Amino acid sequence: MSTLMNPYLSFRDNAREAMAFYQSVFGGTLESSTFGDMNMAEDPAEANKIMHSSLKTDDGLVLMASDTPDSMALDQGSSYSISLSGSDGERLRGYWDKLLDGGQMTLPLEKAPWGDIFGMLNDKFGTSWMISIEGQDS
Repeated sequence: MSTLMNPYLSFRDNAREAMAFYQSVFGGTLESSTFGDMNMAEDPAEANKIMHSSLKTDDGLVLMASDTPDSMALDQGSSYSISLSGSDGERLRGYWDKLLDGGQMTLPLEKAPWGDIFGMLNDKFGTSWMISIEGQDS
């Protein structure tokens, strides 16, 4: 098996909602287990929080996430972005539109100085995304 790099997002209490949203954007199969399912809930009130969730799409995209227990710190900084790039402009624009729903555009999806169509946004869960469509006209 080759080595894979998979983005892994951390949430406080809404990993289930966020991953369902991402499944609505990208399609694919979503699998989730809770802290209670794995007998790992230190606090019974957190048994239904997501311990691990994995979204796998037919295109080979993989996105993972979990809820962070209240006893652990959660730094929701802005030091990361998830980048989607390729030449399928229609598909990438579709992802852009769905991710932008309820979110905020930080850079419009338009022709960049290097020739590609490029844009940036933060989705409604605060996740930062970059979309790059290779060799496309605006």
